[in-house]
Amino acid sequence: MTFEAYEAVVEDSGQEARGRERQALSLGIDRLERLQKGAFSMEELVKSLLYIRRLWAIFIEDLSHPDNGLPEQLRADIISIGLWVIKEADRLREEKSNDVTQLIEINRMIRDSLQ
Repeated sequence: MTFEAYEAVVEDSGQEARGRERQALSLGIDRLERLQKGAFSMEELVKSLLYIRRLWAIFIEDLSHPDNGLPEQLRADIISIGLWVIKEADRLREEKSNDVTQLIEINRMIRDSLQ
């Protein structure tokens, strides 16, 4: 799935959009789990972390839009989570951290809450 395709479906029905968000998060989780297992190239590390970073940037942009239908406090909470995800992905990319466990768990919790 490309980011352009994801952006095109933001206006789909809520259920369809949540399904696509789950798919996008699942792909990101799969990539992070491969990193967790080791034996990856630097290129794979960077691509995986940039995928997660870009995905959450899209989520944050959507949540920041005034027409987003979620309650304001929930939107703010998810945005805070997204900012943490982006920051942690950057720390991993910059080799200031080497543990993707929390990043995987947060993305899994968000994905599993989308029903």
